[in-house]
Amino acid sequence: MKKIVHAACPHDCPDACGVLITVEDGLATKIQGDPRHPVTRGFLCAKVAKYLDRVYSPDRVLYPMRRVAAKGIAAGAVSAGESPAPTHVWQRITWDEALDEVTARFRAITAEFGSEAILPYSYGGTLGALNGASMDRRFFGRLGASQLERTICSAAGEAGLISVLGVKLGTEPEQFVHSRYIIAWASNIHGNNVHLWPFIAEARRKGAKLVVIDPYRTRTAACADWYLPINPGTDGALALAMMHVIIAEGLHHADYVSKYTLGFDELREKVKDYPPERVAQWTGIAAEDIRKLALEYATIRPAVIRLNYGVQRSEGGGMATRAIAMLPCITGSWKEVGGGLQMSTSGAFGLNKVSLTRPNLRPDSLKYPPRSVNMVELGKALNALSDPPVKALFVYSSNPAAVCPNHSEVIRGLKRPDLFTVVHEQFFTDTTDYADIVLPATTFFEHKDLQIAYGHYYVQVSDQAIEPQGECRSNVELFRALAARMEFNDPCFNESIDEMIDGALDSDNPWLHGITRERLEREPQVRLNFGGHWPASSGQPKTSEPFLAFAQGNFRTPSGKAELYSEAMKSLGLDPVAEFSPPQESRHGTRSAFPLELLARKADNFLNSSFSNQPSIQAMEETNILEINSIDARTRSIADGDTVKVFNGRGEIFLKARVDGAVQPGVVSTTLNWAKLTPGFRNINVLTSEKLSDLGNSATFYSVLVEVESAESIP
Repeated sequence: MKKIVHAACPHDCPDACGVLITVEDGLATKIQGDPRHPVTRGFLCAKVAKYLDRVYSPDRVLYPMRRVAAKGIAAGAVSAGESPAPTHVWQRITWDEALDEVTARFRAITAEFGSEAILPYSYGGTLGALNGASMDRRFFGRLGASQLERTICSAAGEAGLISVLGVKLGTEPEQFVHSRYIIAWASNIHGNNVHLWPFIAEARRKGAKLVVIDPYRTRTAACADWYLPINPGTDGALALAMMHVIIAEGLHHADYVSKYTLGFDELREKVKDYPPERVAQWTGIAAEDIRKLALEYATIRPAVIRLNYGVQRSEGGGMATRAIAMLPCITGSWKEVGGGLQMSTSGAFGLNKVSLTRPNLRPDSLKYPPRSVNMVELGKALNALSDPPVKALFVYSSNPAAVCPNHSEVIRGLKRPDLFTVVHEQFFTDTTDYADIVLPATTFFEHKDLQIAYGHYYVQVSDQAIEPQGECRSNVELFRALAARMEFNDPCFNESIDEMIDGALDSDNPWLHGITRERLEREPQVRLNFGGHWPASSGQPKTSEPFLAFAQGNFRTPSGKAELYSEAMKSLGLDPVAEFSPPQESRHGTRSAFPLELLARKADNFLNSSFSNQPSIQAMEETNILEINSIDARTRSIADGDTVKVFNGRGEIFLKARVDGAVQPGVVSTTLNWAKLTPGFRNINVLTSEKLSDLGNSATFYSVLVEVESAESIP
């Protein structure tokens, strides 16, 4: 029997694609984009287009496993053709045995050290509303485990955006076709937001100009009408200089500013300190180009900014995002179809998070909220945290042994013989190399979920297409089973998937009015209830009226206005308007023996560490390469193809040099990969630090200094 099942991609991408899965006699035989989705419009990224390779990979974790050898990288399969679960390392066990062992260890640890000695660790392995954050939060809340501060990716930028707008809302991708001036700011649209590109391409056919601001010459930068390479960590200074020019030339929208912003006079005074000539010295962008950018942005209308999260991965990333978010507020471009800014749209959905997560669950023995541990500081938590120490780590939807900063300290902690580590995974990753128990996890083909997005405004139900492979279980079913083993009798642990979806949609958010599970099961995707209709472009069917979130103000800040001056910033000891200070770990910061700024960037064809191990995806991505400018290479006697050592005070890695024009002098770049697929079993996070950003306590992956030298060979 043949059927086509509608699903939605849950991977950590703004697009949340509509997907059609063809199933024949219980096997998925084809995956394609759903042409009915108004944003993703029937095509998939190269990664997900090959998703059958992932679902049916011979390397999948299919059964619960118990470690029978010492922890460490040597225990994992790293060679092609080697079994992913060698019997000298892993012993297959039943789910009952696995659940009994986990709960017995949790009870023993709780009895001796208290429940806060148990730490969950998860992030964006799935963004499904249920499997991303629901039954797991209920379980660890009821257990009384330490809470995880999930800040590694986007928290600094979100804090900066919210400090101005009060909410994570932005310009619809459909509106980009009406833009005449598009700035892709730290946004590699071709690599990680590919479904926005057709809207931009259509706008350009109508005469729009695409400007790309990025320290790395990305695929998107290579396509730009104007590419502005910028020194890492200086984006906030550029935004302040643009406002200096706009205000000095009287190009701000006086009426909009007067009605809908707070603190313009203070901003006017602040930006006087950031003339283009001064800012050029930080950014590496010529003063005349800064002036031209500001004038074009303010006068070519409508103008829109696609801002991505690279800006906020530096020491001043929150403030930089705050400054950039002010630009459409002073030009009034929020009033225009095709104007404004998009960083995240996720604040529009307003699911009932209380129903999903049940935040008030807590054991009777714990009379106060449990402690919170920042996920960025996992190395510190595993090696230095006390009262109580972390004695158990439960990892799911993440691969911390690859993605966490200060990799060496993370691995030192994971190697502790007294640390009980459980990993729920689809593959044997870097992190499973240090696990005591590995549990098999489903892909999105194998479970049902509710899917929202952070790059558009459509809600979807992702239906289950096939039965789970082997003995795989979803996050929801795993934590439901653990709750039963722990004898947690709260009714919420018995809710069905459909009941959980119903609860999530039962929200006081008016934009969800009329959107029910039953409707989502009938209609592939449903736009939030903004109301009205307008004609779409390029022969697409009519869609809802353009959503202009802030055309009439309606900011969700304490003042109800765009806060160019923020008392909340002041209370944090930060400049209440905005300011730029060079990152300490940068060319303009503290003097250092390490003169090169490292871009620890994302690969074009992987998704953080996901997909890194798939042969069909590996074939599309060149890995273990250090890109270096010819000037920096020449002064170090480095030729293209040479083996080089990249190092700082935290560690060293060995890579092959690529001498080309992708980076400016003073900057080198390499991509994230699994550590065990990298020479010496060390990836770029050996070089990154646990230092936190100015806002949001986020990671500072792009504030890193290194030196590079020739090496005869890789040790």
